[in-house]
Amino acid sequence: MANRGPSYGLSREVQQKIDRQYDPELEQVLVRWILAQCGNDGGSAVAQPAPGRDGFQQWLKDGTVLCRLINSLHPRGQAPVAKIQASAMAFKQMEQISQFLQAAERYGIAATDIFQTVDLWEGKNMACVQRTLMNLGSLAVAKGDGLFVGDPNWFPKKSQENRRVFSEDKLKEGQSVIGLQMGTNRGASQAGMTGYGMPRQIL
Repeated sequence: MANRGPSYGLSREVQQKIDRQYDPELEQVLVRWILAQCGNDGGSAVAQPAPGRDGFQQWLKDGTVLCRLINSLHPRGQAPVAKIQASAMAFKQMEQISQFLQAAERYGIAATDIFQTVDLWEGKNMACVQRTLMNLGSLAVAKGDGLFVGDPNWFPKKSQENRRVFSEDKLKEGQSVIGLQMGTNRGASQAGMTGYGMPRQIL
């Protein structure tokens, strides 16, 4: 999997287009948040990654940082990833990434917003990895359970539910109103109309 040669032609163009979506500024925000969040989980300090897309990918590739991140967003004793261990074996690294992805989905990230394991492990779509982590940060801020560490302004705010409850009378009242989406006959008149099929009289 990791020993694929360089891509050419259309494949190369597609890969370049995906690579252009990667945001170096968002990378800095995510690194700052992950270092702050994982520094609060009681484990050893997480090392700073090398700057750039490749450095960011290598930092997250074995899945240990991601698993520590998702565990830090849960109360003690409720961590979704029970065993985190650094390993040089490819299948172990990919297994840890998939454990993070499953835990992120249970945490509340939509399945459509979650990257695929190969996107990170092979570095095929690091922009998608960034989007998943950004959504995770936004959700952690929105939950307001006191487990988020860092500046809430680093992430876009999630919209909050604004549920409205109407009484039965109000609902019945709304049924008798014809909405303007249905059209309106206000101002319509038959003045000047002739019967169908009759020729127009020219005087």
